[in-house]
Amino acid sequence: MAFKLLLRASFLQNSRGLRTVSVIGGGLMGSGIAQVCIQHGYTVHLVDVNTNVLSASSSSIHQSLTRIVKKKYPDDAETATRKLDKYAAPDAILVSNTSSLSLKEIGGVLDAQRRFAGLHFFQPVPVLSLVEVIRTAHTSDATFQTLMGFAQTINKVPIACRDTPGFVVNRLLVPYLLEAMRLVDRGDSTTADVDLGMKLGAGHPMGPLELADFVGLDTIQYICDSLSERMPNDAVFKCPSVLRKLVSQGKLGKKSGEGFYKYDAKGKVVNC
Repeated sequence: MAFKLLLRASFLQNSRGLRTVSVIGGGLMGSGIAQVCIQHGYTVHLVDVNTNVLSASSSSIHQSLTRIVKKKYPDDAETATRKLDKYAAPDAILVSNTSSLSLKEIGGVLDAQRRFAGLHFFQPVPVLSLVEVIRTAHTSDATFQTLMGFAQTINKVPIACRDTPGFVVNRLLVPYLLEAMRLVDRGDSTTADVDLGMKLGAGHPMGPLELADFVGLDTIQYICDSLSERMPNDAVFKCPSVLRKLVSQGKLGKKSGEGFYKYDAKGKVVNC
């Protein structure tokens, strides 16, 4: 798990003007990043320790993927980071797509810390336009500006942030989602009314619990635990018992057919 979150993409432009993106991890996020880069003219290399994942990713984007590179790396975050640092081109920019891990810790084993930063996409990558560009204390101005420009070349809207827990979106979003869960868990309101309240009262297109189901309750729990570990004195990131209960029961949201709502085979809510 840690490896797949580690270094999702590296970007370089060599003296011949060729542009290449290497995506490490071929899951939903990785294949989405690859697809968007392909659509905007980049040569893409997709790398994963699991060849089955590569096959599935290749099938979903086969019409535009330039080529898939199959390599095996140890499923160890630090070892993988060192290997990427060793084998990447000397002018490559290494970035992480992590949503919750510390970039300082991820990039700490790199020799090329000036060429390392965060580039956090949002799922589904082909649909959502935002990307967070995160700079560490060691990220060079040239690296940062290159990534801001790169985001625009793939039709994304970049926002800048320092290496702070949760960056911008998750730092604000996760406490909001967790508090909605606590409201329901305490019996203060119902799932449907919490969501309706935020849609009509705050103008949100989706309610917090509907959004949580869409993102995946296991994903939210993982982010919640990661942020709570980094900020143990901040109670807003404490995982609600209802979230742990649903995840332990395999009720992961829309992708599993049930979370705070139940869904039919087409992904439509069947209970309100």
